[in-house]
Amino acid sequence: MNIQHFEDLPLSLEVMKSIKELGFIRPSPIQAQAIIPMLEGKDVIGQAQTGTGKTAAFGIPMIERLNPEGNSVQGLILEPTRELAIQVAEHISQLSKYTPFKILPIYGGEPIQKQIRNLNQGVHIVVGTPGRIIDHLKRRTLNLASVKIVVLDEADRMLDMGFIHDIEYILSKAPMNRQTSLFSATIDDSVMNICNNYMKNPEKIFVSKDEIALTQINQYYLVVNPKNKFEVLCSILDENHIKRAIIFCKTRRGTSRLANMLSARGYDAKPFHAGFTQSQRNLVVNSFRKRRIKLLVATDVASRGLDIQEITHIINYDIPLNALVYFHRIGRTARMGRGGTAISLVGYGELPQFNNIKTLTKTTIEELESMHLVI
Repeated sequence: MNIQHFEDLPLSLEVMKSIKELGFIRPSPIQAQAIIPMLEGKDVIGQAQTGTGKTAAFGIPMIERLNPEGNSVQGLILEPTRELAIQVAEHISQLSKYTPFKILPIYGGEPIQKQIRNLNQGVHIVVGTPGRIIDHLKRRTLNLASVKIVVLDEADRMLDMGFIHDIEYILSKAPMNRQTSLFSATIDDSVMNICNNYMKNPEKIFVSKDEIALTQINQYYLVVNPKNKFEVLCSILDENHIKRAIIFCKTRRGTSRLANMLSARGYDAKPFHAGFTQSQRNLVVNSFRKRRIKLLVATDVASRGLDIQEITHIINYDIPLNALVYFHRIGRTARMGRGGTAISLVGYGELPQFNNIKTLTKTTIEELESMHLVI
């Protein structure tokens, strides 16, 4: 079946109303391929990056298949980070706006008693990080006996973070006859081991990396003297009237220093890195999301998972050592079919790693001859 529009899918009026309100018209490749098998109750392995619409790919079938009657937890979504748990819960809440479903994010760094109260009041779908989910299971404040659908989101990242035993423990507490789906940016042997051990004849959906927004991103680079990098950055911001961007640095110290330098120059910039407390992170992210901050200066803690719409520019102030990190970073723009621009300021000493990045992408990274972008 060729799915061109959401109307081509067998969805309820309530879900369709939410989809239209969110402005979705055409399903992304992962949505077009994953929604039908998941609606049919099949296990699904989906290879897709953040920003390709995979939350709706598993969220829509979950809303359609679960029963809002009763107060038991029927859907469980595991996420590697607090930020992702919050964002995915928000997105599924938007999709289920016209249904009675209750969705709850569960993560560390927030008082557990508040979560216990919410769970006691009745929740249908829990979106959580493995550590806090296990905490609730051991306290018996969360019961997975009624779970019908489990989704492991960003599975490769959860494994990188050492969550394999946590995932196995959580899955052991859910019914054997559940539907299990897994979504991952990369599908390697460790991810496939989970699929082989916990899934039944899964449907495999691989969205090729060529489809992952990179073709919609205008990529540029400028070779600069490292001593002049800050002045070059300011010139690019000024000459191109950049209003909404994430600027990536390698270190926490560099991030804070650059944000302070930009603020001293009169730019509306704030730092964002792993040294922040959860409440500080939430404050900065929400301010950026609500356009109270124009420039977010971040370490790679923000290169995956932060789903903020309408970021027009990504600027690599420091070139990452790992080429895949480059693609994760620039994927923060060009979300859900929109265009975007990525600019890399390459210091002389960073040329070897940047050349490595250029060899790994089939898209063109154009060298800038001036500070002004012609787009």
